[in-house]
Amino acid sequence: MAKIVSDPKILGGKPVIAGTRISVELIMNFLSAGMSVKDILSEYPELKKSEVMAAIDYAAKLVTKSKTTRATAGLVLN
Repeated sequence: MAKIVSDPKILGGKPVIAGTRISVELIMNFLSAGMSVKDILSEYPELKKSEVMAAIDYAAKLVTKSKTTRATAGLVLN
C-alpha cells in the first residue's frame, strides 16, 4: 500500500501521498463532494488506486484516533 508522508516543506506539512503534492485532505474533499475513487483516478491518472485507498485509510485512522482520545478524556461524542 502507498505511503502517506508529512514534510513541513510540502504543503506546510499536510499528509500527502508519497512522491506527490496530493494531500489526504484533498482526497477526502473530493469524496465528500460526491466523487468516486474512479473519478479521482480519472482526474489524476498518475495516481494508483492503492494510493487513493491509502489516503482514505489514513483519514479513517485519524478519525478513530481522535474519537478514542476524546472518549478517554471524558468528552461527549456526537
